[in-house]
Amino acid sequence: MSEPIRWGVLGASKFALGAMARAIHSAEGSELAALATSSPDKAAPFRAFQPRLRVHADYQALLDDAEIDAVYIPLPNAMHVEWTLKALDAGKHVLCEKPLAMKASEFDAVIARRDATGLMAAEAYMIVHHPQWIRARELVQGGAIGKLRHVEAAFSFNNTETGNIRNKPETGGGGLPDIGVYAFGSVRFVTGQEPVAIRHANIRYENGVDVYAQVAADFESFDYSGMVSMRLFPRQEVTFHGDEGVLKMLCPFNANTFGQAEMTLETEGKRVVHERWPGIDHYKLQVEAFTAAIHGAAYACPLEFSRGTQAMIDMVYAAGGNG
Repeated sequence: MSEPIRWGVLGASKFALGAMARAIHSAEGSELAALATSSPDKAAPFRAFQPRLRVHADYQALLDDAEIDAVYIPLPNAMHVEWTLKALDAGKHVLCEKPLAMKASEFDAVIARRDATGLMAAEAYMIVHHPQWIRARELVQGGAIGKLRHVEAAFSFNNTETGNIRNKPETGGGGLPDIGVYAFGSVRFVTGQEPVAIRHANIRYENGVDVYAQVAADFESFDYSGMVSMRLFPRQEVTFHGDEGVLKMLCPFNANTFGQAEMTLETEGKRVVHERWPGIDHYKLQVEAFTAAIHGAAYACPLEFSRGTQAMIDMVYAAGGNG
C-alpha cells in the first residue's frame, strides 16, 4: 500500500475550514499535514480536528516544505494562476479552487507547466465526482430521454456583503466566475457537447462585478437557457428535456447544503422515477479521485475540461458587452 498523499492548504478561508480541509482529512489515501496562515486564531479551528497540523506563516513557506506532496488553493480567484504555477514549480500537485483562471487563455500556461513537471493539477470542480452527475450523464447519453433538445439551468443566492471577495472586481469576483462554472460546466459534462454560439446574454453589473446573467446559447444539437445570480433568493435546478423524457436535477450543485441530491426522470405515460443520494460528500470524493489520479487513474475534470467551461464564460461576457 502506497504512503498517503500529504496535503497543505494555502490560506485559512472559511470554505477551506468548513469543507475542503475536512474532506482532505477524511479522504482515503490523503493526510492533512500543513496550513499556511499568519493568523494563529484562524489556524486554531483547523487544529481542532487535526492536532498534528503544521502551520506556516506564509504561502511560500508551505510550498518549500519538503514533507508536502500536494496543495489545495482556496485563495481569491485573481490569485489562482499565480499560486498554481508557483506550487507546480515547487514540485507539488495542485488542486485549485474554481475558477482556476479568469480567462480561458490563462489555462494554457498551467497546462504547459503541468505537462512539463509531470505533476497532477486540476480545478476543484467537485460535482463531476458526485454519483448524481455520473448517473445523469449515463441517462442522457444513453438515450433515456430520447434526443436531447433543450437544457435549462438556474443557480442563485443572495450575497450583498460589500466586503465579500465575490463582490470585489480586484479579487476576481462576479457571479459568472463563482457559479456560472456550475451552470455551464455541468451541461458540458453531461452532454459531452460544446457551445457553438451565444444568442443572448443579459448581464447586470454592480460595482464592477456581474451579479445577474441570463444566457441563451446553442450547443451542437440542443439549445440552452440559463440564469445565474448573486442577488436573488437561493435556487438551483438543471433540466434536460428530450423528445422522449425530462430529467430534472433538484439539488444539482450544493448537495447536503442546499438540500438532498435528488433527480427525477419522467418518461412516456407520466412514468416518474426518483433517485436520491443522501449524505454523500462530493468534496471527499473529489480528493480521493485527485489522489487516485496522482497514482495514474483517469480524472473526470482535467484542466482541458475546465478550460472549456471558462471559454464559455468568456463567450458570455463577450456577448454581453464585456469581452
